[in-house]
Amino acid sequence: MKYLFFDIECAGVFKNVAKICAFGYCLVDEQFHILEKEDLLINPKGGFHLTDRKGTRGLVLPYEYDKFKKYPTFPEVVDKIRRLLEDKDTLVAGHATMNDVKYLNLETHRFSLPSFRFSFADTQFLYMNKIGDFSRQFGLGTIAQDLGVEFTAHRAVDDAYATMKIAEAICTAEGVSLPQLLEKYGVQMGKIENYEIEQTTSILHRQYQADLIKRREEREQKRAEIHRFIDVERRRRDKNGALRGKRFCFSHRFEEDTEQAKALVLQAFAKGCSYSYRAEECDYYIAYDGESGARLQSVLSRAGTRVFTPEDFLEFLQKA
Repeated sequence: MKYLFFDIECAGVFKNVAKICAFGYCLVDEQFHILEKEDLLINPKGGFHLTDRKGTRGLVLPYEYDKFKKYPTFPEVVDKIRRLLEDKDTLVAGHATMNDVKYLNLETHRFSLPSFRFSFADTQFLYMNKIGDFSRQFGLGTIAQDLGVEFTAHRAVDDAYATMKIAEAICTAEGVSLPQLLEKYGVQMGKIENYEIEQTTSILHRQYQADLIKRREEREQKRAEIHRFIDVERRRRDKNGALRGKRFCFSHRFEEDTEQAKALVLQAFAKGCSYSYRAEECDYYIAYDGESGARLQSVLSRAGTRVFTPEDFLEFLQKA
């Protein structure tokens, strides 16, 4: 069996268009000896409009952009790319491979070409399984640095080479081949066929997703409980209390601390304060120290709103 590691760079990625300008690949044998290594440069049939993942900061590819018009177009090189990716005796992998597979899908649509059909592994996903962390994405540079791999970022062939070295480093550390590594982590490879793409998954990842769902449901149940409590107890609010006409609101995180939240609700209602479910309309916002996010920012943008920690708000109520 051979292993093909590939990476794609685009001149621009938009909602339904990905103008591929480079297909870099590194083909190796089962001992990770390089058989082929190439940077296949492609005329993107359009200008370069490069941004980061947030669509803001410009990226710089290590190529001379003005030379790309003389390179072959995607339809002219697609057969070679297809032979590499669809070889039945080759295990295909990339880094964050789903993105590159999507680019291939968009280009086949753009030029009315047949769909690709192959399965793929993902070294980023393998690394996440290795360290047991699915909470965030890990960039190629971050993983390479962690594993001692050096490369030139955003040159497709160098990214493909770094991806290969990352796979080799993980396999060496685990003492297994690449197929054995996939089996060890219980990885189900991704797949593209008939323009439909399936993401890679694994036993650990499915457990992580199930835990996320369970924790989200538990948080929602706790918030629903405190909301029911507020709706019942607000009828007993002292409408003549010292803080009548004032409104308070809890952060979502604090709403999940059911017992402490209930205690503050009773104290605030005893002072005549009413509860607002809209954070941007409250006079007092209660959140844990160190919280952040858009909801808190909307509170801070409202003139006159005071932000308290739970402890500080309790002290404020007792003095009111």
